[in-house]
Amino acid sequence: MSASAERLVRLLADGAMHSGERLAADLGVTRAAVWKIVAELRERGIAVASHERRGYQLERPVELLDLQSLRRSAAAAGIELPAATELFFELGSTNEYLHAAVAPPPAAPRLVFAELQTAGRGRRGREWLAPFGSGLTFSIGWTFAEMPADLSALGLALGVCVVRVLRELGATEVQLKWPNDVVYRHAKLGGLLLQMRSEAGGPAYVVAGLGLNLALPEAARVALQSPLATPVTDLATACGGNPPPRLDTAARVSGHMLAGLAEFSRSGFASFAGDWAAFDSLRDAPVTVLRHDGPLAGIARGADAEGALRVEIPGGVIERVHAGDVSLRRSQRADARVE
Repeated sequence: MSASAERLVRLLADGAMHSGERLAADLGVTRAAVWKIVAELRERGIAVASHERRGYQLERPVELLDLQSLRRSAAAAGIELPAATELFFELGSTNEYLHAAVAPPPAAPRLVFAELQTAGRGRRGREWLAPFGSGLTFSIGWTFAEMPADLSALGLALGVCVVRVLRELGATEVQLKWPNDVVYRHAKLGGLLLQMRSEAGGPAYVVAGLGLNLALPEAARVALQSPLATPVTDLATACGGNPPPRLDTAARVSGHMLAGLAEFSRSGFASFAGDWAAFDSLRDAPVTVLRHDGPLAGIARGADAEGALRVEIPGGVIERVHAGDVSLRRSQRADARVE
């Protein structure tokens, strides 16, 4: 994205009407150039409305992030963001950006935010769509001096960190869906994606990315929703229509994840297991797990110390699932025992 396009978005961020003449003066370009810059924004999915003889405006106000305000918001909450914190207006993927980078030293994490992410990915290579201004996308690069024995449960631990802070912010019914989804009443609110590089017997470099829906426009809900997929929702809905400010949410959620990574490096999954069980949206529910070797039906019985999903199948046998897509089987009693 051009520098002029970014400047134009910042001028329009208040959602008010701005005349083409005023915008041209502020940007130091012609009114015809303003029209071309607006077209550039629209190509990137940023909805800019134009009104003849009146000017341009975003379809709704957007609370844009900036590093100085982000650090102030974090400090007000008692959080110190890493020295290596970056904010991009546009980036392909915060996870890929950090995964391709040199691993930072232990205790010196990197934190990267993107206002507009054009090539975001979710679990199993799926596309993660983040409509402009409607959510948060950021990643943390963290190096463990020694690989934790229960590193496979890190995603569950970070999910606990996210839910803890979202409940503090007013979303008191938010839960987790194994392995890495944040949900509200079984609708997807956000998701975590972890990538790792490691050496045998040496340090482990982990990139933990989070995509979180804050306030989705109706058009975005329709675009994100598939008839076969989990329903989508946002933090505004989970907070009863009164979501916390975007800057405050960004500072607090990233800060809690950073603290969680430090806690995990000291004590592993054990200090998160109790909360994970309490936040588990699938516990004792009839589920179907789609695995590479076929579907598995049973009752979800929580996660074990290594982060595997425990599924009880007929005969009372517990199957451990390390990877797969899990869905509820609503036609059966959630408290039933598989026979």
